[in-house]
Amino acid sequence: MLQIIDLDVSYGQIQALKGATLNVQQGEVVTLIGANGAGKSTLLHTISGIIHPLHGSILVYDQEIKRKSADEIVKMGISHVVEGRAILTRMTVQENLEMGAFLRRDSDGIRRDMEAIFERFPLLLERKNKLALTLSGGEQQMLAIGRALMSRPKLLMMDEPSLGLAPLLVTEIFKIIRELNREGITILLVEQNAKKALQVANRGYVIETGRIVHQGMAESLLKDRKVQEAYLGGLS
Repeated sequence: MLQIIDLDVSYGQIQALKGATLNVQQGEVVTLIGANGAGKSTLLHTISGIIHPLHGSILVYDQEIKRKSADEIVKMGISHVVEGRAILTRMTVQENLEMGAFLRRDSDGIRRDMEAIFERFPLLLERKNKLALTLSGGEQQMLAIGRALMSRPKLLMMDEPSLGLAPLLVTEIFKIIRELNREGITILLVEQNAKKALQVANRGYVIETGRIVHQGMAESLLKDRKVQEAYLGGLS
């Protein structure tokens, strides 16, 4: 579904990605783990067209997308829940969700999808006419996920979805990730909580200073001594 081949990305003199190569097969949950500043968010921003690479390829269903605009990439079925949620705080919950469907023209389908989002997230239904800035952190994350789902993605990229949330809400977010995957959405997940990310994923990649240095089945990475020491809080 998604192939990243030898990707180089720079911010001025700083090279953020160095020959990054990975792939995501349809139906998988793939997680990318690494320290702050390793290049995880840069990779997602590059896939979604916010950043353009210096070198390398980004293929979606064997079609090169690295020079496409962000809206063209959304039309191809890729949605991005960015770190920090980036909700539109001066708009209502419902208006935020409507913005997620901005590129669609099927009004009946949009209405049905909106109803499905409210069924999945009942708290959003209760607050649909409230400004998004009045939501709690967990509710904002639900809104960010719901907004992304309104574009009907085939691939959903999620950047630090559990960041700053209470433990019970973290558990709920990972439950949602499992549910979305069971419903047929492929997921590329960036997450500081490496243990929970690997527990929900099929496969994982480890990135260090812009390079993919390790990859494998999620279960194997959970048992890997170096991964445990670096990202999982020591040996289990």
